Amino acid sequence: MHQLLSKSFLLRTGLILLPVTSGWAEESSFTTEFLDQMDAAVESSIKRKLMPGGVLWLEREGEVYKKAYGKRAIVPRCEPMTLGTIFDAASLTKVVATTPCILKLVEDRRISLDDKITSYLPEFSGDPNKPAVTIRHLLTHTSGLLPGIRKGFEWHSHETGIALATSESSRGHAGYDYAYSDINFILLGEIVRRVTGQSLSSYAQLTIFGPLRMTETGFQPKVDDITRIAPTTRMEDGHVLRGTVHDPTARAMGGEAGHAGLFTTAHDLARYCRMILNGGEIEGTRVLQPATVRLMHTVQSPRLITVRRGLGFDIDSPYAGARGSLFPLGSFGHTGWTGTSLWIDPFSRTTVIFLSNRNHPSGGNVLKLRHLLGTLAAKATGYEFSKASSTLPVLSEKDRQEARGRIVRPPARVLSGIDVLQAENFAPLRGLKVGLITNQTGLSRDHETTIDLLHQSDEVHLVSLFGPEHGIRGIHDGKVEDGVDTRTGVPVRSLYAGEDRRKPREEHLANLDALVFDIQDIGCRFYTYISTMGLCMEAADEAGIQFVVLDRVNPLGGEKVAGPLRDGESKFIAFHDIPIQHGMTVGEIARLYRAERFPGLELTVVPLRNWRRSMRFDDTDLSWTKPSPNMPNLTAATLYPGIGLLEFTNLSVGRGTKLPFELVGAPYITPEDLSEALASFRLPGLQFIPVRFTPESSVFEGEPCGGVRILLKNPAKCPAVELGVVLGQTLRRLYPAQWKTQKLNTLLCHPATEQGILALNSRTSITSRWAEDLAAFSDRRTKHLLYE
Repeated sequence: MHQLLSKSFLLRTGLILLPVTSGWAEESSFTTEFLDQMDAAVESSIKRKLMPGGVLWLEREGEVYKKAYGKRAIVPRCEPMTLGTIFDAASLTKVVATTPCILKLVEDRRISLDDKITSYLPEFSGDPNKPAVTIRHLLTHTSGLLPGIRKGFEWHSHETGIALATSESSRGHAGYDYAYSDINFILLGEIVRRVTGQSLSSYAQLTIFGPLRMTETGFQPKVDDITRIAPTTRMEDGHVLRGTVHDPTARAMGGEAGHAGLFTTAHDLARYCRMILNGGEIEGTRVLQPATVRLMHTVQSPRLITVRRGLGFDIDSPYAGARGSLFPLGSFGHTGWTGTSLWIDPFSRTTVIFLSNRNHPSGGNVLKLRHLLGTLAAKATGYEFSKASSTLPVLSEKDRQEARGRIVRPPARVLSGIDVLQAENFAPLRGLKVGLITNQTGLSRDHETTIDLLHQSDEVHLVSLFGPEHGIRGIHDGKVEDGVDTRTGVPVRSLYAGEDRRKPREEHLANLDALVFDIQDIGCRFYTYISTMGLCMEAADEAGIQFVVLDRVNPLGGEKVAGPLRDGESKFIAFHDIPIQHGMTVGEIARLYRAERFPGLELTVVPLRNWRRSMRFDDTDLSWTKPSPNMPNLTAATLYPGIGLLEFTNLSVGRGTKLPFELVGAPYITPEDLSEALASFRLPGLQFIPVRFTPESSVFEGEPCGGVRILLKNPAKCPAVELGVVLGQTLRRLYPAQWKTQKLNTLLCHPATEQGILALNSRTSITSRWAEDLAAFSDRRTKHLLYE
């Protein structure tokens, strides 16, 4: 929707930029003193081994100062730097290749800046934010997407890279949050490919590099003399990257991606910058329309986001160090991880390009040098920047705080039990001496801990704390001992200090009127927090005290019920006969427990507000706090009911990696065989990518594993428990001798399903055996549901 904005607002935000060419001192050449200082700054960085060498290009109105410094290579042998050296441009790819290609498509009306990404990449799915993301959001880094594809495993191919990029979860809201993201530009590069039918490199050559006569710019350089290319990192096997892109993601994608992969020279970049300064034209050749170029270098990010960016170009962000301290706000540019940068000042019509391979053979740092070169370049021009008009205003910290305060995010939809309790002034607990069973997930919407809220309340007397598996702070993976909460001085009783310590002792309840439970569960039977709750309810019943549950959402939603019911005796990983995925909140589970096990217990559930059964966690606008060390996000929680089933076999389920329950593998697995076999089942909402990884802890610690990365494309359709069955059957069929199944039933707790997996019975025959029990459970469950 368009809005009429005042001229003063447009000037303030940079939507109008009228460069002023007056203010040029009488001397029209660069000031030698400052050129000398630039030279000295570069030489000093080389001497301090912050980089092996570099190329500087300073240009204003046809006058150029250019110089090569130091070495182009220092291993395996020294080579001098030259002006014609070709550099790995790293993230300059974003503004020199991807952005202008996207904007050419906009000019040709083949796409629109406000088109949804899903119009071109229908597989871009998996959370509620993604349908709202537009091309403009990607170009301004306001999409809410992660900074990059998560690491910790090996993969290859362009297709796999796109599958991974479209599957990574959002971490913010499109249009409300700024986060610099490679994924944004990986997706933009793929949009170019799908709309044009050409690779990004081919389309860029046709529409940008060719017309600009940037003859030494492109992806995957093929030059007669490889020594013209500046090498970058020395890899673990000793070989040095030269002519191969440094960025690991772009390299895995075959050397070409929308965020990195471009190689170029200072001369070619100067031609590109000249075209930008000339409003899209150079030497009579028009590459972009003037209005398009204005969109690139004027503020296009949402006005309440204090980081200011154009389409592609950086204007005022934490990465804008190359501006130095004198070029005014309203100048623009970009940097690259390998040590490259360009900065353009439209007021003095100055371009500063500095190219280095600072990460050769490793390390290096040019952040301070970039800033200094920007400052000295501005001084060298002799331009009186104080006379420049229509610059952007400097935002003070107060301005930024006020802007953040004016951001109106999507409305808060769901209140947890602790929020409701606080709103009711703790009425259900008024005057009671209570023990609180909680951990790090016991937080209000305002991120205050339930511990602090109860401790500070005049209505409640918090006597003791009880910590479940992983402790009250959620940081322990093994046995947890008693202690004292350092913040409040309240004693902490461990409920995970041994098999005989999982239930509160009689003496720990002697002075209490009530036990209060506030822990975020994940909706899976063998995730032990609901077992802890059951044992605490049992203790409260025996002690004759109240039990109060501060309800929390089921992260997986409240509709899907799946998997076999427990078949066997009660134990810590299967406290009650419920299915693996039960589709209930902890409050509803407590009502079920009370009805079926503790009918005399005085139970109170402080309910959620505004939650519906159809809502997964990412529909609630609540902040995710890891409920345990290996449950980093909702994706892991969604896959856990299936992948977790196999934990007690000799299979890595991703513990000890950055992607628990999204990676599975073992040294005996061939990745391609496993991914192909799993794909043949056509499980809805899932995709399998062949990968290799090495766990840093847990099963197969330090051992290279083959396996798959599981991509959650449609969480609502994902049959998590069936995934565990299918994975088990596939391992049984492909690796009958290597996959050890003696403990397969440990978490499954259903011998018939275990036997069906081992006998390679059909998936339908296995799951059909659950149907009768699930129907009976549905009848039991319905009586205790609190939400529609």
